[in-house]
Amino acid sequence: MWKRTAAAIALVCLGTLAHAQSSVQIYGVLDTAVEYMNHVGESRSGLTRMPGLTGSVPSLLGFRGREDLGGGLSAGFTLEMGIAPDSGGLNQGGRGFGRQSFVSVQNAWGALGLGRQYTMLFWSSLDADVIGPNMHSMSGLDSYLANARADNAISYKGTFSGVTLGASYSFGRDTVDAGNPGGTNCPGESSTDAKACREWSAMLKYDAAAWGVALAYDELRGGPGAFAGLDSSDKRDKRAMLSGYALLGGTKIGAGYMRRKNDGDQTEPRSKLWFVGLSYPVGQWTFDAQYNLLSYQGSADKGQLVVLRSIYKLSKRTAVYGSLGYIKNSGNAAFGASNAQAGGTPMPGVNQTGFGMGLSHRF
Repeated sequence: MWKRTAAAIALVCLGTLAHAQSSVQIYGVLDTAVEYMNHVGESRSGLTRMPGLTGSVPSLLGFRGREDLGGGLSAGFTLEMGIAPDSGGLNQGGRGFGRQSFVSVQNAWGALGLGRQYTMLFWSSLDADVIGPNMHSMSGLDSYLANARADNAISYKGTFSGVTLGASYSFGRDTVDAGNPGGTNCPGESSTDAKACREWSAMLKYDAAAWGVALAYDELRGGPGAFAGLDSSDKRDKRAMLSGYALLGGTKIGAGYMRRKNDGDQTEPRSKLWFVGLSYPVGQWTFDAQYNLLSYQGSADKGQLVVLRSIYKLSKRTAVYGSLGYIKNSGNAAFGASNAQAGGTPMPGVNQTGFGMGLSHRF
């Protein structure tokens, strides 16, 4: 009798274990470069440095887990920290998991996430921006594009027959004030002002076999002490982006257009950002090129950035690369050719060239 009971308990336990299978993945990237820029500051001198924010992509260490709950439902989590490979420090203002930190549940109807996550503006341009978070990229024209994340956020994303719907809402988007180009110092969740430091975004995206198009909207609310002039919850920073891509054999062409209205900017609140790029693989090589243009309504200020990059794959995980960026500043614009590290920008109206070479390893 006792043996039969023990056997029955064992079968129940084995069935439970099989039903609730789980897995945890450790992954990461270490990407380090040496770059040079001319025309830095008033002296217009040259600067050579090993940047800590990004090379061809940012360095990171991540943990991702998933548990099958049965009936098509699963639970998961993502913890991802940004690493400064030049010093071993942490990016995103020194946060332990400043890139992503959220828990989620998902089934055939989509995924619901809670925590620090990317907004829909990031997901909408991911396929169209062939350069991505490179040391020379359109993030040098708008730093939020590489830092489109929100604390205290609820998100939803689901794909149905090629159509992806997404939305996010944050109760307090960001409290970091230093060490992060996207840091905004917005104090976040407030018991006295329900609108302070809120963020919301939405996305509609369609992907076919050889092309895709996406439309996204992202809105940031201000709060006391927030940067970029957004010192009140009545002030908003709004971005709307239309982007798309096409695959021609192995070649990818991507393009996008973004309109922005920033209530915190009293002189140039409205701007337009255009980009068009091409990625062409040849054997172990990949050659990328992208043109980016940021202009302000009713102003002569303008930044035009041309990026050329070549990547050679030594293996599936390891690559060497070179990247060249040239920024042409018009009017009083003072954009830098590189966004790989804070600082190093030219004086207003001065052009700049940046060049870097690096090594990247994924694990």
